[in-house]
Amino acid sequence: MGYFSAFLFLVAGTPMPGVEGFWLTDDRKGVVQIAPCGEHICGRIVRVLDKGPGVPATDINNPDPHLRGQPIVGLLTLSGFNRDGAVWKGGRAYDPQSGRSYRATLGLNPDGSLKVTGCVLFICQSRRWTRAR
Repeated sequence: MGYFSAFLFLVAGTPMPGVEGFWLTDDRKGVVQIAPCGEHICGRIVRVLDKGPGVPATDINNPDPHLRGQPIVGLLTLSGFNRDGAVWKGGRAYDPQSGRSYRATLGLNPDGSLKVTGCVLFICQSRRWTRAR
């Protein structure tokens, strides 16, 4: 009985891994930093890796014309996430390539990668991000 209690203490005392940190997007075009922002978790683009011709430096696809001059670096792409067990829910994901926002959830895969799932109505699509080094 003593070993079982010690095991439970160790498991309960071990914090669950979080989504905070630097993540390489699935298309390998950018790095997003996920960190607390107020009472939520948010993500900002901190680096653009694909700087070839035709890659905009500003948010030219934003549906709001007043926001199209915002730099891509520093752009808020994930917002409003709250932890619910092993997933982060209630957030929004903004895709600067399309200018669209989606309901989204975040979760860690068993291999340590990040599962970013965006939904429109009942249609959802997931992407796999890896920790940036």
